[in-house]
Amino acid sequence: MVSDGARDTEMTAESQALPTMAPLITLTDAHMGDVNHVIINRMQSDVPLIPELASHLIAAGGKRLRPMLTIAGALFGPDGSVPDSALKLAASVEFIHSATLLHDDVIDDSDKRRGRDTANALWGNESSVLVGDFLFARAFELMVETDDIAVLGMLSSASARITEGEVKQMVMAGQPDAPLEDYISVITNKTAILFAAAAEAGARVGGASKPVCDALHKYGLALGRAFQIMDDALDYASDTKSIGKEVGDDFVDGKITMPVILAWQDSNAEERAFWQRTLGDGNIAEGDFQQAQALLQQHNAISRSLDAALAEAHAAANAVDILPDTELKSALISAAYFAANRKH
Repeated sequence: MVSDGARDTEMTAESQALPTMAPLITLTDAHMGDVNHVIINRMQSDVPLIPELASHLIAAGGKRLRPMLTIAGALFGPDGSVPDSALKLAASVEFIHSATLLHDDVIDDSDKRRGRDTANALWGNESSVLVGDFLFARAFELMVETDDIAVLGMLSSASARITEGEVKQMVMAGQPDAPLEDYISVITNKTAILFAAAAEAGARVGGASKPVCDALHKYGLALGRAFQIMDDALDYASDTKSIGKEVGDDFVDGKITMPVILAWQDSNAEERAFWQRTLGDGNIAEGDFQQAQALLQQHNAISRSLDAALAEAHAAANAVDILPDTELKSALISAAYFAANRKH
């Protein structure tokens, strides 16, 4: 792990204080209530299972970071207002995110998310996949209602790239010798692109200039990568209680993440044989996860992953450097460093 002192030396003035989501939550709170109203209204259906299952996932909470970014983007418009189209887009990106979670949990055979039973554990895989499809459809309805073809194209492209990222991650599974560039490609598509599209779409419908829209897109990409790198590192470095899911799930599922790739690159033949047996061949015995943690520690793979997340936070902060110095800009910077320093 990187020492606190080393991190403090590297951080900018905005990140010296403990990073938090609180400023962004506060500045978008007045509009997030309206977004939540749209979400609740649009997940209704004459088929009772659909709102029941969807509300189980959506009501579980989470940080709602993606729709908050859409609202923040709109607030960077010339008059600082949030049009109805931004509320619809914020709900749309939350539906896209929720749909991907439903599908991911089925693919991964997960039974816990944020400390709660997953929808597939309660209602079965078929119901989860179909309700995920319903949420995708609702998301596109909301996009169309904004009557902005550029935004529709942007979020449609993001949805396609999310699927591409998930497929590439599936193909990479069991390949501990995968290049780091492939991992970055996966997390950029499956996670970061929706952060970027959410922020840029909000700015566009809010009337922001192209330089502002472009800056928020770059910010979202870096923020999303920081968030996912941390998530992957936490799977090996934390405990189940603190992160709300089973620690070691990525190891059991054979997922190839940054800590594993870094450790593999520095491993000797014996250590690589371990990674090949466990992640490559899926032959996992009792104590192997602890052995994996020990190898990651030996090669500083977790701390180096945290360094990579922090570098992305720096990139996110630099991306919004062109924006006016406001509380909202500072809130975005704080959110970026939160993503690179969170414990869950």
